[in-house]
Order: sequence, then C-alpha cells, then structure tokens
Amino acid sequence: MWCLIMGQVVLNCGKNTINEMKNFYEKQLLGKNPPGSVFSAKISGCTITAYQSGKVLFQGNTCEKEAERWKDSALRVTPAKSGALKSSSKSTSAAKGDVPAGIGQLSVIGSDEVGTGDFFGPITVVAAYVKKEQFPLLKELGVRDSKDLNDEKIIEIAKVIKDVVPFSLMTLKNEKYNQVQRAGMSQGKMKALLHNQAILNVLKKIAPEKPDAILIDQFVQSTTYFQHIKGQKEIARENVYFSTKAEGIHLSVAAASILARYAFIQYIDKLSEAAGFSIPKGAGSQVDAAAAKLILNKGRESLGSFVKLHFANTDKAMAIAQKKRK
Repeated sequence: MWCLIMGQVVLNCGKNTINEMKNFYEKQLLGKNPPGSVFSAKISGCTITAYQSGKVLFQGNTCEKEAERWKDSALRVTPAKSGALKSSSKSTSAAKGDVPAGIGQLSVIGSDEVGTGDFFGPITVVAAYVKKEQFPLLKELGVRDSKDLNDEKIIEIAKVIKDVVPFSLMTLKNEKYNQVQRAGMSQGKMKALLHNQAILNVLKKIAPEKPDAILIDQFVQSTTYFQHIKGQKEIARENVYFSTKAEGIHLSVAAASILARYAFIQYIDKLSEAAGFSIPKGAGSQVDAAAAKLILNKGRESLGSFVKLHFANTDKAMAIAQKKRK
C-alpha cells in the first residue's frame, strides 16, 4: 500500500482521498504549499504533503502511524524494478559511455559541485542518495540539472528535497581555499577530497543500507580522481562511476547539483551582507567591478575572505581600483 523510505512514507492516493485529507487537516494546513502540491499540513511529529500526481508524502517521527490512517484509501504503489550492480572490492570507474546500462533506474548516491568557476564565493559539493521509489516525487518537484533553473526555482525546490533525500554538504570557504591553493593544491584535488568526504558521509547516514551505485559528475579522469584522494583514511571505492553531464543520467546527481547551488546562493547572500552590497556570481567583468569596490571600501586585504585570489579577476580588480583612486 505504501513505500517506506528513510523515515518517510509515500502513499499513492486518488483525488477524492486527497480532498478528504485536506479537509481532515484543515486546521493544520501550512500557509505556503511546496511546488506541485495540493496542500501541506503539519501535525505533531509529522508533516503531510499531497502532490498533484496523487502522491502523498508523510515525514517525521510519526509518519508510519499517520499514514496508517489513510492506507485503506490509498492506491497500490508499484516500485520500479531494478537489479543492483554487483559489488566489487575494486574501484569501478567509467566514462559516460561505460556507465552501466539502466543506472538511471537504480538507487544511487550522486555527487556534484558548484562554485569552481565563480570568482566570489566558496566551492560547495553535495552528495545525495536517491532511491528509485523517489523518482516520481522528485520529477514532479522539478528536479533536473541546476544549470537549467534560475535561483528562485532552485531555492524553491531545494527547500523541499533537503527534507526528502539524505545528503551531505561540504563547503570550502574562500579563506581555506586560498590557503591550500597557495600551498600548491590544485582545484581538482580540492574537489576530489570534498566529493570523497561527502559520499562517505552519506554512506554512513544510510548504513547498513547500500546504494546500487555511486555516480560522480566527472571533472577529472577516474585515475586522477583516485590519485588525488590517495592516502585518505577512508575512500569510497565500491561501484563508483564517473560521467560528464551526470545530472541527465541520474536524478541523484541533479538533486545534488540543486542542493549545492542552493548552498552557494545562501553563501553569496552572506558575502553580500558582509560587503554591504550585492555580490555578483560568475567570473565576468561585473565581478571585477564588485571586487574593485570591495578593495576601495575595505582594503586589498579583505579580498581573501570573499574571492579565489589566484583568478585573473584579482589583478583586473586591482587595476580598476587603482584608476578610481586617481
């Protein structure tokens, strides 16, 4: 009658049942509904969200008990069939064409990063675990590659999925980034270390359950990736795959990209507050002007906590600031 997923229950209900639910929870209805939903209500120990597709999500400590109330009215949920990949003690890596056929229908930990090409702000890496039973719900919420979504939509979706999927966020702040970069660490190694740790964190969260696979949005060759993290106390190696444009291969990577972007947006907002003006994203001429303004207002020494100092934008900003001083 239902799918139980990590402290959540999903029921498949008809329109009449959802209307009955809405009336039943009338006094507990929340003011703002998540995207694609009919209603959202909160009672002690459980949040109930009904979606236009007919899926009703129960979340919280009492989710099973609350869902039990409606099980006789629910339609049968048929999980998608899939076969788990065979476990391997060796690291499994693949280019896009070598990713196992059907991986998009498996339960997977996906990992992606944001902020590597932005002058302002940190690198944010997220690993997220999406089970096959969650695909319909995530699709309805609009989960897809974060590059195809504007900031407003990313925030809207992220606020919902952060409570739906287990994930881990790793943030490499500008001060630390500049410190390790000056010490000779490449950005590729920074990202590899962050991805590995985020994946390990999610594996611990879902244990003893194991994902069918781990899919990393590829930023280096697999051999280089494992060379970067060589020597770490723990390394995620089992059923690890790599692919470019992995957001289009599995929803877990798309969810990770949205959550990583959401964290990046929040951090940029904090930097804007600290700067006293709106901080732009990217690495174009607008960031040069913003960095120059920061130099004039707070001094050259302030840049280290706002930007990636080794970017060419630093010299451009210094030149702009120097011209304005004259």
